[in-house]
Amino acid sequence: MPERLSPLDSSFLFMEELTTAMHVGGLMTFEAPPDGFDAEAFITLIGERLAAVPRYRQKVREVPGRLGLPVWVDDPDFDLHFHVRRSALPAPGGPEQLRDLVGRLQGRQLDRSRPLWEIYLVEGLADGGFAVITKTHHAMVDGLSSIDIGAVLLDVTPQPRESEPDDWRPRPEPSALELIASAVTEQLRRPQSAIGNLRRAVTDARTVAMNVAQTAGALVAYARNASGTAPSNPLNATISQQRLYGTSSGELDDYKAIRKAHGGTVNDVVLAVVAGGLRRWLIHRGEPVLAGTTVRAMVPVSVRVPGGAPGSEENLGNRVSAYFVDLPVGVPDAVDRLTTISAAMEGHKRSGSAIGATALVGLVGLTPPTLHSLGARLSSSLSARVFNVVVTNVPGPQFPLYAVGGRMRDMFPVVPLAKGQSVSIGITSYNGGVFYGLNADRTTMGDVDVLAAAIGESLDELRETV
Repeated sequence: MPERLSPLDSSFLFMEELTTAMHVGGLMTFEAPPDGFDAEAFITLIGERLAAVPRYRQKVREVPGRLGLPVWVDDPDFDLHFHVRRSALPAPGGPEQLRDLVGRLQGRQLDRSRPLWEIYLVEGLADGGFAVITKTHHAMVDGLSSIDIGAVLLDVTPQPRESEPDDWRPRPEPSALELIASAVTEQLRRPQSAIGNLRRAVTDARTVAMNVAQTAGALVAYARNASGTAPSNPLNATISQQRLYGTSSGELDDYKAIRKAHGGTVNDVVLAVVAGGLRRWLIHRGEPVLAGTTVRAMVPVSVRVPGGAPGSEENLGNRVSAYFVDLPVGVPDAVDRLTTISAAMEGHKRSGSAIGATALVGLVGLTPPTLHSLGARLSSSLSARVFNVVVTNVPGPQFPLYAVGGRMRDMFPVVPLAKGQSVSIGITSYNGGVFYGLNADRTTMGDVDVLAAAIGESLDELRETV
């Protein structure tokens, strides 16, 4: 029978609403290949490489009546040209036009009736290069998995490697009756889950209310562990469907030099740079920034199996925990901000206070799918009470990569927005660079470019202390 989604992976489907598209993505720009960019040849190459990521030719099927969590099934009508699309920038084809395109594309939800990914090949860059914009649903990957799967489409030399043989043939799609039978059989093997499903079918709305209340109670407990509810600031607001995208970048050697001079880790320096950028942005907006002003960041940490092969069973799906970190934006001195953050992160590690992502979205693995959906949505709606901004830092390869002969210059991540979050900040290191991608709500965060510039200025401020 088809593979069933885990409770956590399912939650990313359940919490998706019009204003909260749950896909991760990225923006990569490339130098022009010596013989010019051949988009159709790249599309053909991507099709050949899909043998290494079979999930990319599978779609999600719901179990009728939500008697079980959704399953992955082969898409018998898989159409490569639906998923890999060509686009071109308007003149002058500069960074501003490229960021605008990323924002417009990332605001659109993926088609649930097809495999949950899209790639856009973008031509018309002013310097003659090309760009690749990716979208992959969070139910398929976490941050590190997405880097691995993305690397399948790239090469370590200008000459594309040979693709492995592709003998893929879609397996017959299960009928509704087969999906129900499989779910019932699975529930019989797990009596606690079966009882939960029976209760869902025969009890009244009070049971639903009780389960939702338990989820809310758990989330409030996490907020209490993180020293109370999140501070009030413009980062939390009612958001729209539209997105804007901002970018910033720096040199990894600068981060290492700052860490060597002042202690902590490179990730601590990243968080200090973000804190300094947020401080400048708040001041630019005219917001009150006092000595004790903080911004609470949720910092996801991947707990996938180290060394697991891309696409391997142990590394498919999401394996994440999270820290809540109060960024000291009220501290005027850049080194003091870094010292404060390093101490806080070290305290988290010593106390083992990372919060499992399954707990974060209020899941126990035995909740009937209907309540599971309600719990995930409730967690999303309450997220603004617990944290102000998501900050992810995912290490990438420290050597050049290529696509159809063109060297990749940079890779900026796209992290989805939770309900009530105006911006999310993703960071990826690649080939000696550190690249920030800011996914922002167009309505409430129209000045995302100001924040992106402030992050660069914050790095400069720390670098000058070395």
